[in-house]
Amino acid sequence: MPTNTYPTILHHGAAHGVTGSCHRLQLASDRSLLIDCGLFQGQDADHPDSLAQHRWRHPVEDILALVVTHVHIDHIGRLPYLLAAGYEGPILCSVPSARLLPLVIEDALRIGFTRDAGLIRRFLDTVQERLVPLDYKTWHLVLDDARHGLRLRLQRAGHILGSAYVEVDVHDKARGQHERIVFSGSSGAPHAPLLPAPRAPYRADRLVLESTYGDRRHEDRRSRRQRLATAIERALEDGGTVIVPAFSIGRTQELLYELEGLISRATSGSRWQGLEIIVDSPLAARFTTVYRDLKPWWDAEAHARLRAGRHPLAFDNLYTVDSHAEHEQTVDYLARSARPAVVIAASGMAAGGRVVNYLKRMLPDPRHAVLFTGYQAAGTPGRAIQTHGPKGGWVDLDGEHIPIRARIETIGGYSAHADQQDLLNFVTRMRHWPREVRLIHGEPRAQQALKRRLLAAAREQGRAITVTLAKPAP
Repeated sequence: MPTNTYPTILHHGAAHGVTGSCHRLQLASDRSLLIDCGLFQGQDADHPDSLAQHRWRHPVEDILALVVTHVHIDHIGRLPYLLAAGYEGPILCSVPSARLLPLVIEDALRIGFTRDAGLIRRFLDTVQERLVPLDYKTWHLVLDDARHGLRLRLQRAGHILGSAYVEVDVHDKARGQHERIVFSGSSGAPHAPLLPAPRAPYRADRLVLESTYGDRRHEDRRSRRQRLATAIERALEDGGTVIVPAFSIGRTQELLYELEGLISRATSGSRWQGLEIIVDSPLAARFTTVYRDLKPWWDAEAHARLRAGRHPLAFDNLYTVDSHAEHEQTVDYLARSARPAVVIAASGMAAGGRVVNYLKRMLPDPRHAVLFTGYQAAGTPGRAIQTHGPKGGWVDLDGEHIPIRARIETIGGYSAHADQQDLLNFVTRMRHWPREVRLIHGEPRAQQALKRRLLAAAREQGRAITVTLAKPAP
């Protein structure tokens, strides 16, 4: 590795795609900081049926600490591989993330590694010992010796509860150089349910910025709430079920929050009053319980609902499905009956989980609807349904050729990711702009579109800025 470019940034994932986030800040040949360690999914996974791509093939002995921006599987799913490769350092994350991370890792272990309860418990004990919860807005010293000073600070990112972007201060004492490098993690959209809106950092010398929605804008919250209501009302009229593929953490809780609001505003005698909202995911139910415990990190609007005596994550119409037998009964009942309901089930990209069983039974029936509220990565069944469903096409699910006759809808505004304008604001609202922005976590079209907008904004304000697209590390 060249020695004249330190600190340098290497990308072990999410350079050209939106999954597998993992970035290394190399201070010297023997010192680095790792930001996230996520699984590859969909088209980003070049070996979807093997563990080869996820095995850790990079040095571990030089890693001073792993920083977790948030606990989605595409940001922490390679943690078991990292520990198996010999990493023995701390896992730094926000206080809410420290509560949520063990649940995500336990689920990942059961699906991808082993069902041996003893092995899982020992691994989780190791993870718990390594976790170092950090308060937002507080500097944490990682290293201070004759060669380097290294400290970092987490700031709210507004993506899911506990999400953060990372400000890293590096002091190369031999060269007398100071630099602040900011890693955006996954930036959240403003006005997301439950979450305070993210604020741009004061300054950055270099910025590593996500670009998932770098080529599009989201609907505003009022519009997306109305579209959510309209989609459900159509299902009420058709006597069908609205299937919402949603990740167990973040999206599920935000949707429950919005649905509680719609039900509470419904007039007496309305069909909304008796509408069943079904969360068919034991993991999502566990996350929702933890979300309720983490009320101190909710936003002001959510606290106002609580003071009014409402319970946005535990209301009367809400039902949870636990056992697999109960899941099968629910799928069969809703597929055969004309009882309208809203089912929220993982996975968010329909690449696995209980939602697949609902889709296999209900996609061929025009009474039902599938509502996508989050990003569908290329190569996932969710993207295929989203693309081919409106044309009356088909999708492959568990090796079966499933025709799509159900109504397919997408509400972009519920994405937990910032849109193009939000990402632009993250840069332009800094008091001191970065000299370099490196774009990650996006498909090429989105990255190029955001690059053009950033460069145009810099020209308009007379700023000198370089925008580059990340390249995967060797």
